Amino acid sequence: MALLRSLSIQRTAIGLVYGRNSSKSSNSVAVAACRSFHQRGSKTTSTAGEGATSESTRGVNGARFLHSGERPLQASALVQPDLVAGDTVKRSMKQESSQEKNPSPAGSPQRDPLDVSFNDPIAAFKSKTTGELIRAYLVYMICSSEKLVEHNMTLMKWSKNVLGQRLFTALMKATFYGHFVAGEDQIKIIPTLERLRSFGVKPILDYSVEEDITQEEAEKREVESSVSSAGDKKEEGSMPQYHVDKSFADRRYKVSSARTYFYLNEATCERNMEIFIKCLEAVSGATFGTGITAIKLTALGRPQLLLQLSEVIMRTRKYMEDMVGGQGNVLTHHKTIKDLEKYYATLGDNKDVKEFLNNVTSDKEGILHLFPWSGIVDEDSQLSDTFRVPDPQTGQMRRLISQIPPKEEEMFRNMIRRLNTIVKAAADLDVRIMVDAEQTYFQPAISRITLEMMRKYNKDKAIVFNTYQCYLRETFREVNTDLEQAKRQNFYFGAKLVRGAYMDQERDRAKSLGYPDPVNPTFEATTEMYHKTLSECLRRIKLMKDCDDDARKIGIMVASHNEDTVRFAIQQMKEIGISPEDKVICFGQLLGMCDYITFPLGQAGYSAYKYIPYGPVEEVLPYLSRRAQENKGVLKKIKKEKRLLLSEIRRRLMRGQLFYKPKGNYVPI
Repeated sequence: MALLRSLSIQRTAIGLVYGRNSSKSSNSVAVAACRSFHQRGSKTTSTAGEGATSESTRGVNGARFLHSGERPLQASALVQPDLVAGDTVKRSMKQESSQEKNPSPAGSPQRDPLDVSFNDPIAAFKSKTTGELIRAYLVYMICSSEKLVEHNMTLMKWSKNVLGQRLFTALMKATFYGHFVAGEDQIKIIPTLERLRSFGVKPILDYSVEEDITQEEAEKREVESSVSSAGDKKEEGSMPQYHVDKSFADRRYKVSSARTYFYLNEATCERNMEIFIKCLEAVSGATFGTGITAIKLTALGRPQLLLQLSEVIMRTRKYMEDMVGGQGNVLTHHKTIKDLEKYYATLGDNKDVKEFLNNVTSDKEGILHLFPWSGIVDEDSQLSDTFRVPDPQTGQMRRLISQIPPKEEEMFRNMIRRLNTIVKAAADLDVRIMVDAEQTYFQPAISRITLEMMRKYNKDKAIVFNTYQCYLRETFREVNTDLEQAKRQNFYFGAKLVRGAYMDQERDRAKSLGYPDPVNPTFEATTEMYHKTLSECLRRIKLMKDCDDDARKIGIMVASHNEDTVRFAIQQMKEIGISPEDKVICFGQLLGMCDYITFPLGQAGYSAYKYIPYGPVEEVLPYLSRRAQENKGVLKKIKKEKRLLLSEIRRRLMRGQLFYKPKGNYVPI
């Protein structure tokens, strides 16, 4: 903790992503909207966006921001048509000349105009040496070969055996590792972070070391850690999706874009916690409070506990639906304690029912949760005793969770302690935490715990962010519900919007186990879900600005490699009057991918991030393998990146800039 305190002293006020600021409204329509926003019931607020559709229905996942098969779609009317390589070079040279004649005023950070067609190779690659451009072009050429990508892990292991450790490491640093990974440790990545910062881009840091274990070992670990020592009891009302199935126990199945943790023991979870804290320290020391660290909850505890907690949440929703009608989260029903008392009136003076009602979480607008989640996260509440509800017919208390042995109760407390330790360290260091989304059978528990961490730590600004996968049918409803909880409990809401990482696996598992497919039917439906969800967040931000409230109570990361989605976000910001300086919207892409989107955004004054993996060469091979697989699935996107790279390489050769040295004068917003 002494190290945390010493690093926190280094913080400055420069470029904080989400702080406090608000703009005043002087127009009567805005004032009326403000009154409506504050005075209307929660029901109106939470359903206001239900019928809203995005202006564009055309157009990211845990560690990755787009799903396999993603393809660029038609650009909207505000975008220039795609340029051929020769035209791009000419226009870029003209822009470069214009920028040289009109430098930024002395003392002010450099800002460039944004080409929303994302066709400017100078803006995309001015942060790169020519050698780095040639390496990137070579890497993308390899990623274009389906056979090489399909057998990439085998080829890497073969190369290591033939070349030996030293030559293999040198080869990887000259190719895939050098392109997709920032360095081996938190010291060696500092030059990369500093260069990114000088070109207006901030980091999301991730220690990308992964275990290279066999399918048999993965299945063995997952089955053992997903079943209670008391057995996998499927009681009446249990849901099949929240129980482990050996056919899908290897959670890497059909997932090339997200890292997977397999539980081994509690000591491994402790080491993962320490690694995440080291990431926080590295981000804080190099970025002065503008950085982010990504974490996964499955790295911090036994998956069985997340499965059981997720099933409790979904069974609670079903209990509420059966009793009062409707559907969705408990909060969305807008029922009060008195309403529940009426439902239980036939049970008479029942002591257990009274105790249950005393523990219900509610406010003046109605019930938020049937259970005291704050106690579950903050105190030593026993899960087995907490998750019980009255039977409306008999009044007897029935469990929504099977009996958890004392040792596993302790494991849950350990998981929450680890997460609390990480988030507390993040708050001390002024670094943000993004909790990655995972499979739908874990996600209800992950989101519930993350929201409680927001309630606890996001009191003055957004420290904790949740991730929402827009390929899921329920994403809009879930985001709306969580926004409503943040408003009613008065905490800052942080969200990363992605397309999603587990689509194919989710579909196959739902079909095999016989539960409804949770995934949107088409790519276009996912795009519409993404845009609709983003529009609702922006609508609420605009209302807060107009009401002279702190608009930064909602912070959104548009984590997407789809340039149409990025354009949609920029256009929506312009239309409703949200500027980059409001610091409520930021953009994110992976290191080594879509530089033609990230760097122009950062250089134009938008809040732009790169997801920065780091770790020893040999231990990040699984990560590099996934990056190659991911790029194979987006060959059209690679085609554009290759074209822009070739244009910039040619331009430098023509202008005698073969030994160009990047030097940026940008300050991240």
